Amino acid sequence: MKLYDYKAGPNPRRVRIYLAEKGIDVPLVHTDIVKRAQKTPEFLAKNPIGSIPVLELDDGTCISESVAICRYFEELYPEPPLFGRSALEKAQIEMWLRRVELNFMVPVGMVWIHGHPLTARLVKQIPEAAEQNRKRVHLGYQLLDDQLATSTFVAGETYSVVDAVLLASLDFANGLVGVPYASDLQNLKRWHETVSARPSADA
Repeated sequence: MKLYDYKAGPNPRRVRIYLAEKGIDVPLVHTDIVKRAQKTPEFLAKNPIGSIPVLELDDGTCISESVAICRYFEELYPEPPLFGRSALEKAQIEMWLRRVELNFMVPVGMVWIHGHPLTARLVKQIPEAAEQNRKRVHLGYQLLDDQLATSTFVAGETYSVVDAVLLASLDFANGLVGVPYASDLQNLKRWHETVSARPSADA
């Protein structure tokens, strides 16, 4: 099998962090999204959405979407569990995955699309959409800071796939997108420093 990857992309990084936490080694295939390699007919045959990451199995079957790829590996390698053990843990992890995606990563993506110079040549930008979603990003930061006031990791006391997803998303927001979290969000800051210190963060 092989994983189509792009080093600077937040979604491929989610999977790399997850795999590092599990101790799974998968060959990476560099896919240059700047050169639109993910939009070629050959790549669209693997993923008609034209996005990465994509996991290609030995029989040619392709799985796209970062969390779906992680779930596939969770079934193959259940230890250590990063999607929870009990019904409650699994539900809480699913809940926070959705919250991170909808309340944080979606508005970050909108700021990226409509407010960054690098995407200006690809889409007709709507500056008002970027500004509106900057506010939504900060609401997402506050939601996470409130949750982390009472838990070590986002979905509880154990590191999970949610932390891998959020770390990749948050670093993308703080870095390339240019929407950092406020310095007074101390719970989020503590979490960010903690997970960034794990070896998997360098994946």
